Amino acid sequence: MKKVLGTLIFALLLLSAGITAQAQRTISGVVTDDAGNLLPGVTVLVVESNVGVVTNLDGEYTIRAIQGSTLQFSFVGMSTQQVPMGDQTTINVKLLEDAIGLEEVVVIGYGEKTKVTITGAVSTITGEDLLRSPVTSVTNSLAGKITGISAVQNTGQPGQDEAALFIRGIATLNDATPLTIVDGVERPFAQIDVEEIESISILKDASATAVYGVRGANGVIIVTTKRGEAGKAKISLSTSTGFQEPTMMLDKANSEIFALGHNERNINDGNDPATNVFTDEMLQAFRDGGNIIYPDMDWYSYLFKDYALQTKTNLTMSGGTERVRYFTAIGYTNQGGQLKDLDPRFDQNFNFNRYNYRSNLDIDITESTLLKLTLGGRTEIRNAPKERDSGMWKEANWAQPMAGSGIVDEKWISTSQDNITLEFRDPLTGFYGKGYDNQTRNYLDLDIDLIQKLDFITPGLRAKVKGSYNTNYTHTKSIASSPDRYEAIYMPGDSTQIVYKKIGDEGKINYSESTGKARNWYMEASLDYNRRFGNHEVGGLLLYNQRVVHYAGGGFNGIPRTVLGLVARMTYNYKTKYLLDLNMGYNGSENFPVEQRFGFFPSASAGWILSEEDFMQNVGFLDYIKIRGSYGVVGNDRLPGERFLYLPDSWTAETGGYNFGIDNPLNQPGALENLIGNPYVTWETAVKQNYGLDLKVFNGKLSLSADYFREYRKDILIQMNTIPEYVAAELPAVNLGEVKNQGYELELRWHQKINKDMLLRIGANMSYARNEIMFWDEIPQPHDYLYQTGNPVGQPFGYIFEGFFTDTINTSEVDVDGNDVDGYADQAGFRYPGDVIYEDLNGDNKIDDLDRRPVGHSTIVPEYNFGLNLYFKWKGFDISATVSGVKNTSRILPSYFREPFGGQNRGLFTYLYDGRWTEETANTAIYPRFSMASGDNNYRNSDLWIVDASYIRLKNVEVGYTITSPLFQQMGLSNIRIYVNGYNLFTWSDFSYFDPESRPGSSGLYPMTKLYNVGLKFNF
Repeated sequence: MKKVLGTLIFALLLLSAGITAQAQRTISGVVTDDAGNLLPGVTVLVVESNVGVVTNLDGEYTIRAIQGSTLQFSFVGMSTQQVPMGDQTTINVKLLEDAIGLEEVVVIGYGEKTKVTITGAVSTITGEDLLRSPVTSVTNSLAGKITGISAVQNTGQPGQDEAALFIRGIATLNDATPLTIVDGVERPFAQIDVEEIESISILKDASATAVYGVRGANGVIIVTTKRGEAGKAKISLSTSTGFQEPTMMLDKANSEIFALGHNERNINDGNDPATNVFTDEMLQAFRDGGNIIYPDMDWYSYLFKDYALQTKTNLTMSGGTERVRYFTAIGYTNQGGQLKDLDPRFDQNFNFNRYNYRSNLDIDITESTLLKLTLGGRTEIRNAPKERDSGMWKEANWAQPMAGSGIVDEKWISTSQDNITLEFRDPLTGFYGKGYDNQTRNYLDLDIDLIQKLDFITPGLRAKVKGSYNTNYTHTKSIASSPDRYEAIYMPGDSTQIVYKKIGDEGKINYSESTGKARNWYMEASLDYNRRFGNHEVGGLLLYNQRVVHYAGGGFNGIPRTVLGLVARMTYNYKTKYLLDLNMGYNGSENFPVEQRFGFFPSASAGWILSEEDFMQNVGFLDYIKIRGSYGVVGNDRLPGERFLYLPDSWTAETGGYNFGIDNPLNQPGALENLIGNPYVTWETAVKQNYGLDLKVFNGKLSLSADYFREYRKDILIQMNTIPEYVAAELPAVNLGEVKNQGYELELRWHQKINKDMLLRIGANMSYARNEIMFWDEIPQPHDYLYQTGNPVGQPFGYIFEGFFTDTINTSEVDVDGNDVDGYADQAGFRYPGDVIYEDLNGDNKIDDLDRRPVGHSTIVPEYNFGLNLYFKWKGFDISATVSGVKNTSRILPSYFREPFGGQNRGLFTYLYDGRWTEETANTAIYPRFSMASGDNNYRNSDLWIVDASYIRLKNVEVGYTITSPLFQQMGLSNIRIYVNGYNLFTWSDFSYFDPESRPGSSGLYPMTKLYNVGLKFNF
């Protein structure tokens, strides 16, 4: 019996093996794109068993599967294709470009997702799109390109021209800058060469940023650098040269106009014309073109070049085998300055040199083990005049045209007060002969990632360990000196002979050096899981991370700054139709006391792809529609002031200074209270909601993405204001502030491949974000319009301009009963024709601080941001353009842009002279009369000087032609690309004082610049 049973079992086993052998088949083939190009790296998956392989360098694959299975072919940027096996043993597949774009992989916090499965608010831009802008800082190429981000560039100074970035406006009273992540590590990215960047993701809602917990409230920018792909080596060499010039420079009055206006002001203030500074002789000299005694200098033309040079050169190489892949890059950028070289002793011009390098290496140690090495760094060298920050640009604006003659016969010649009785502002004082600062900064970032698939435990499980070390070192060399200086005067007793009187001696050259250093390290360890079970796909992530920053600055520089936390994520989708994401960050921060050092920040988001429902299948024009929503809590631990705000009260001992009693000269020791501690200090909390719609129609040609968001930020650290006056201690920051922020985003894109030679892309986007201060501890006011609370962050306040006086009025005059007799509110006594009239808001018949109200819009970030992007390609020719714009933002004009002669005897802008009030221009005047006596009245902050700074700008244009030839292939060349592009080319705005994007402040700023650029790129 046993023998029979054994024989039967053996026969069954043989039969089973035979059936299995017959069912298992080997399938092979080649995968190409629409043009017939071989596609290495395509994932070939047996749907039923989840077994997969990847095509080799020649696009070939071989896989074993049970007869009747379905093979799935997927590749980034291509439409996923499923092919039933049937009886064939060879299956060749042609993958088409993914017109819908749903298979696109998007980088998110601590991971990646396909675009179709994203349920949060995430915008992305590729490095290819960024390359069309010839800027040195990648931050400046983001404006107008994607929704939800404001890029505000304040200056064009070489090496300092990066834009301030804000995600969905501002929702805090403190630091609103987003967290920036490069290759998974918190790092700055403004000076990374754009040739190294693969993509940038903007994470905007709580579902996208909750994994960053206490650091994610202001949004997150994730930069991913390029990595190699299996295939033959690809080498690219590019070089470009451009010319920078200021976007705008205001006209300054020449000596004659200055003198006429100065004399007019003197007479307007009731002075005898005989006291005018400028005589008829001087006026005639100015009309004749000036001379060395009575100069007429156009200082802008004298100090600044028409153009400054910018050059850029890059070399990249990538490629590898199935086991080892690499990407390397080196780059050099030089950005010259606008100053002319007036002093042969020093290189005082602005200049910026940057050397970038990168080497990213991926090694498949085994079929299940991946080692990633990421090395990136740069050297930045900045040169600038010694006193650039203490008024160099202010001096250029304040300079009178007759203040000097510049450099004559190698001598610095200023105008003597013996000739013209003014206190002169010679602009050379701001930098000439003062020396320079030369700063070198070296950055080095090193990452090591080890990724281990754990399919032997369960398919789809993998472990990852990441370590990062980042360091930078700064070396500054300073040269300081002072030059000889002369005044041109007539020889005593001889008004025909000019001599130079020395008024300043050349100082000795002083040399100094200083150094600075910074370093930090980061580590993370994680387990992630992703697997499909039929119609169900589940995913999860559990991650621990820690960051330590040495030399953190402030009063505790020797104590490292530490952040650590846990991250968890769970994702689920059914038939890629119903989507659910749960994210969580649990972080600790040194800024808070032990009892509340750690915080829990959860979020949830869901999506519904309606186009997958049966009832939507007959809507012919509709390709895709998804509704999504999210809700979550995120934090912000970036606090104002010193670190460790929870420390106990502080005080300072005094050896003497207090005495008690009457006529007691004996002082007693005591103590002074300093900062009071706050043992309850904690982080800001942001509660965020987002509701979105994604739509694609007409075979994916037209796509729409719309988002509405709300955010409530509470526990914002602010300084208390409502305290008794007798409290002498320094008060701590307390968690009292509240801000509400809400808005919407719209993006519309048309993508059409007209034929094999022609491609058209058009994209338009708009972002709107308005915030409101819900609570700010303010001193009680008699009128609601006086509170910052209820207004946006950065809202300016001022008086309401009602026009100009047309008669001489004593605004303080009242009758015997105390009633006003002239119909004007009291504006501190006499007002004269051409003086400003302000509205008496509270009706108390006087103009004072109680008549100030919100004027204009926030000066920090615009409420509206617009963008229009165009791309057209026909054969080898292509053209692209970006138009950006902003609305609902204001600028407060600095005093020297509103007061003629700077309120004293400084330079004069022509627009103030042309628009001033005179008897002849009373009906058309824009600005008040010239008057020093009325300056305190006429130049107060008001809607006359708080000006709308909305603009539309042609941000970028590029025209290129790619040349291919069989001759190139014999030389090893793939193609040569020639292109011309430009940046900040045209601006349309009613704001005419300076570049509307800039904010020069009281000391002025290097002007914003435009760029004309030509380049050449060789692809091997």
